Amino acid sequence: MRALAIAGVNVRRMLRDRSNVFFVFVFPMLLILVLGVSFGRGFEPRIGVVAADPGALGRDLVRTLEEMPDVDVARYDSVDDLRTSVERGQLEAGVVVPEGYDGAIRAGRDAEVRYLARQGELGLQLSRTVRSAVAEQGQRLRAARLFVAERAGSLDEGLARADVAAEALEPVEVVTTTVGEAIFPTSLGRFDLGASSTLLLFIFLTSMTSAVALIETRRLGLSRRMLSTPTSAGTIVAGEALGRLGIAMVQGLFIMLGSLILFGVDWGEPLGSAALLVSFALVGAGAGMFLGSLLRTEQQAIGLGILLGLGLGALGGCMVPMEFFSPTMRTVAHFTPHAWALDGYAELVRRDGTIVDVLPYVGILLAYAAVLLGLASWRLRRAITG
Repeated sequence: MRALAIAGVNVRRMLRDRSNVFFVFVFPMLLILVLGVSFGRGFEPRIGVVAADPGALGRDLVRTLEEMPDVDVARYDSVDDLRTSVERGQLEAGVVVPEGYDGAIRAGRDAEVRYLARQGELGLQLSRTVRSAVAEQGQRLRAARLFVAERAGSLDEGLARADVAAEALEPVEVVTTTVGEAIFPTSLGRFDLGASSTLLLFIFLTSMTSAVALIETRRLGLSRRMLSTPTSAGTIVAGEALGRLGIAMVQGLFIMLGSLILFGVDWGEPLGSAALLVSFALVGAGAGMFLGSLLRTEQQAIGLGILLGLGLGALGGCMVPMEFFSPTMRTVAHFTPHAWALDGYAELVRRDGTIVDVLPYVGILLAYAAVLLGLASWRLRRAITG
C-alpha cells in the first residue's frame, strides 16, 4: 500500500504541473492531427465548389464533379471562404465556376473555371480530376455545336442527343497495374500511421523527463525521510517505479482513447494493443527511473532526457517510418525498444494480427523493461541508502 501511495504522489505531481497538461496530453493529439492531415492516406479528398448563378451548364459541371469517384465535394458561398479553407488544409482543392458560365458558353465565349490548391502531389492529382470533368463537358458541347451548325436543332437538343449517343457507345476499359508491393496497405486510415509512432515517442520522452521529479525527491531529502519511517528501501524503489509506470500509462491511455474518439484511429485488437502499451510503458518507466538514479541535477535530467527521448525515438522509427530506412539502419533501429513496439503495432493494424502474433514483440519489450528496471532499482537503492 505504501508503494502505491508513493506512486500516486508521483502521478499527481505530474498532473498538477500546468506545463505538463500541454506537452503530455494536448501536444501529442495535435501532432497526430498534423501528421494525418499532411501525410495521411485512406481518406476521400475534399474539393470545395463555388458556383453563384452558373446556369444549367454550370450546374451540370458541378454535378459531374460530385459524381466523380473517391472525391467529396462541398459547396461554398464565397470565393474568400473557399480560399481560406484551402489555405488552412480543410479542403484539398477548390473550384470556382464563374457567374454567367452558362450564358458565356451559349454565346460562344470562353468561360474560365478557376482551380485553387496548395502545392503538392495531391493538388496536382486533383487538378487532373477537375480537368477531366471540364473536358467531359467540353466533348458534349463540341458535339452539340456540330448539331447546331448542321441546323438540326438547338444547343440543348444537341446536348441531349450527345448524351444518348454517349450511353450507346462501348466504354473504354483502362486497367491499371501496380508493380511491386505497396509500402502501406490502402486500408490504412488517415491517422493510423502517425498515431502509434506518436504514442511511443511521447511515452518514452515523458518517462525520461520524469527523472526530474525523482532527482528532486532525492535532492530535497524526501527519500531519506521516508526511510526514517517504517518504510523500507525496497518499498520506496517499488513506489518510484510504479509512479513512472503510472505516468506512462495515464499518457498512453489518453493518447489511445483520444485518438480513437477524435480521429477514428484503428489500434487493432484491444488485447494486443494493451499488451504492447503496458510492456512499452514498463520500458519507459525503467529508463526514466534509471536516468533519475544516475544524475544529480534537474538540468542534467531535462537536457539528457530530451536528447535521449528524441534521439532514440528518431532512431527507432517514430519520426520517419522504418519502411524508408536502409537495411543497415533497420538493423540498428532494432537496438531500440521503439522499433520492436512499432513492429508490434504494425502487425496489429496493418496485418490484422492478434495477441498471439504480437507476443514475440511483447516478450522483447519485457526483456528491455526487466534489464532497465533491474539496473534502476539497484542504482536507486544505493543512492537513497548510501
